[in-house]
Amino acid sequence: MAAAPADTLSLADPYTVPTAYWHPVPGGRIQCDVCPRACKLHEGQRGLCFVRGRVDDQIVLASYGRSSGFCVDPIEKKPLNHFLPGSAVLSFGTAGCNLACRFCQNWDISKSREIDTLSAAAAPEALAAAAERLGCRSVAFTYNDPVIFMEYAMDVADACRDRGIKAVAVSAGYVNPAPRAEFFQHMDATNIDLKAFTTEFYEKITFAKLPVVLETLEFLRDSPVWFEITTLLIPGHNDSAGEIAAECGWLVEHLGTDVPLHFSAFHPDFKMRDVPGTPPETLRRARRIAQEHGLRYVYTGNIHDPAGQSTVCPGCAAPVVVRDWYVLGEYGLDDTGHCVHCGTQLPGVYDGPQGRWGARRLPVRLADPGSGAHDRRRSRG
Repeated sequence: MAAAPADTLSLADPYTVPTAYWHPVPGGRIQCDVCPRACKLHEGQRGLCFVRGRVDDQIVLASYGRSSGFCVDPIEKKPLNHFLPGSAVLSFGTAGCNLACRFCQNWDISKSREIDTLSAAAAPEALAAAAERLGCRSVAFTYNDPVIFMEYAMDVADACRDRGIKAVAVSAGYVNPAPRAEFFQHMDATNIDLKAFTTEFYEKITFAKLPVVLETLEFLRDSPVWFEITTLLIPGHNDSAGEIAAECGWLVEHLGTDVPLHFSAFHPDFKMRDVPGTPPETLRRARRIAQEHGLRYVYTGNIHDPAGQSTVCPGCAAPVVVRDWYVLGEYGLDDTGHCVHCGTQLPGVYDGPQGRWGARRLPVRLADPGSGAHDRRRSRG
């Protein structure tokens, strides 16, 4: 993978830290080993993700402790429908991404090549304290893929865990086995963005490879991390009945029938502004196909569809979590996720009564008293 244009990198920068996943290759270059792109860099070059680069003959992360901004959201917006329903989550991201999706819905952040995009800063302990103060049950690494800033994300997750706050990763799952195992060891939940179910779409539209993402899903199946899956349906590109059926068949065979699947509506953006938005009926059709394949928890997103966004008990068919956008209405689960009507245990993470955050979106500014990343990294054994 060719490197991004050269840019100033320095370990003297308080937000730049050394990393572990890299090795020298012939020709005087160093290869980054976090994801399959395997960017091979000369001194001073950045990888495709932009936030990882080479300085002083090592790969560094140049965005430790910096963010494009912080916001308190409903957890259902991630989307996670079976993880602490109704609770608030403190969300943030950085700049850059290790995918190059032509349809990116957060392109102003994920495609940024300007560190100035990162206008906010917070040490892991400061961020965890803010989440606790704001009444958030979890923090979410989102907007761009957290595997590219994994060192910061893991430290934040550890600081949050010390306060009883959980960590959520919203990711495309495009990561190599060793960093994958370390990264998810620090996470409590994740939503994996399964972009499509053809190798052609992945290679031509996202410039990535589908098998790597499927390997991540199988890894999560065997891990304690709670995970859900989202597929953004793009008219004419990944929304055919055949492709949706193939995806659902693979999910049932390899992950089982209880994994929650979200079909989300595309809106024209970035380099696919000539593609129309997804008709609501396309999402409803996809949901029907998934249910016909045996998936029990299938949801629609980015459209108004209470029936497609509510959870039904598989034991007695009673609606146990009624949703209207991100607002929870009728709620029929006890504190441990059992149906109050028939006692069936629903899969997910439930440890108390439903949250009451609702649909609010609250941007917040965090005052960070720290002096720099070098002083703020947590020690990991």
